[in-house]
Amino acid sequence: MENRMDDGGKLVLRAVLAVLILFHGVSKLIGGVGFISGMLVKAGLPGALAYLVYIGEVIAPLLILFGVFTRAAALVVVVNMIVALLLVHTSQFFTLNDTGGWALELQGMYLGAAVAIALLGAGRYSVGGAAGRFN
Repeated sequence: MENRMDDGGKLVLRAVLAVLILFHGVSKLIGGVGFISGMLVKAGLPGALAYLVYIGEVIAPLLILFGVFTRAAALVVVVNMIVALLLVHTSQFFTLNDTGGWALELQGMYLGAAVAIALLGAGRYSVGGAAGRFN
C-alpha cells in the first residue's frame, strides 16, 4: 500500500511540474524565442541557443508527464531553470515580492520539483514503469 501511495505522489509531482512548465513552452511555440535569443546575445552567447528552450519547456515536460526517460528529462528541466535564473532573474535572488515571499519562489519550486523527480524517478504510474532504465 505504501509503495502505491509513493507512486501516486510521484505521479502528482510529475504531472504538476510538467503541465506548469508546458504552459511556458506553448507560449514560446506561439510567440517564438526572439526575446531569449536577444538575452543570450546580450550575455555574449550565440542566439541560436534559444531554441534549446523547446527541449527544456516542451519535450522534457512531456517526457516527465508520461514517465519516459523521466530522470534525464528532469535533469534537462533543472538545467533549463538554472539558465533561466542566471539569464533573467539574477537581480531577484535576494529580493522579496509584494506579499513577503521570495521573488523567485515559482522558479525555485520548478527547480526543486525537477531535482526531486530526478532523484525519485517516475514510479509505477508511468509509461516507462517503475523499473524503466531511466525512470
